[in-house]
Amino acid sequence: FADRFGPIPPEVENLLQVVTIMGVCGDAGVVTLDAGPMGVVLSFRGNRFSNPAGLVAWVQGQKGAVKLRPDHKLALLQEMDLPQRVKAARNLLAALARVARQARAA
Repeated sequence: FADRFGPIPPEVENLLQVVTIMGVCGDAGVVTLDAGPMGVVLSFRGNRFSNPAGLVAWVQGQKGAVKLRPDHKLALLQEMDLPQRVKAARNLLAALARVARQARAA
């Protein structure tokens, strides 16, 4: 894009990142994702995850940084500015997609 149209505006960069995140949501089985200044909360399609045992093990390995709430939502709670939220959401979804793929491979 940049060589043809010039520098990419921040709004377009944000849109490209959102589209990327939406694609990974499908791989991770995530239906909603809310990323605000106090953290990231997501919910799974049908309140189910394809690898529940893997999810529990992964959450336990996060040493309290990520919590599985009683309403079946996953929460990463910490103060973040916008670039940190995008990065945190992308990293969280990538990790969940890896855990979900482990169930498909088994």
